[in-house]
Amino acid sequence: MTTFLERVTGAALLKAAIYEEVEADRTATMQAVGVVALSSLAAGVGGIGPGASVATLTGISVLAFAAWGIWALLTLQIGARLFPSPRTDADIGQLLRTIGFATAPGILRIVGIIPGTTNAVFVVTAIWMLMAMIVAVRQALDYTRTSRAFAVCAFGWVLTMGFVFGMGMFCSRLH
Repeated sequence: MTTFLERVTGAALLKAAIYEEVEADRTATMQAVGVVALSSLAAGVGGIGPGASVATLTGISVLAFAAWGIWALLTLQIGARLFPSPRTDADIGQLLRTIGFATAPGILRIVGIIPGTTNAVFVVTAIWMLMAMIVAVRQALDYTRTSRAFAVCAFGWVLTMGFVFGMGMFCSRLH
């Protein structure tokens, strides 16, 4: 068994074996939650501008965590319920562990705190997390084709991004 840091690194490097390991390890659930929490906090820190308040940092972090939760639920419904493969045999824990670790690239969003880098960092990490999610879903749902995992993840991602942008627009009107 690998260490937590090796799992986070392996997940970020899109190593299928790491996703298989965390899928099978029921004790890795809290580790997966920890990865999502770190990634969400990094989004809050990396997404704040000069003079931002703790409330702004907290709001962005909570929104990032909520977005992951929505994406996870959509992925479960789309991948395991609407478009399962004949080999699909996964419970909610297996899927949540793998897609929790798929947020590992999001930890790098903290770099967005450097002035002038925020947009680029968030775009790169969003694409990277999508790629990690595809690997995670392929492994957790026992898909034989990456194209099926891509379709499930992309569909869920588009719906989730719609929610995030909608919430961002709503929150910006409050200020």
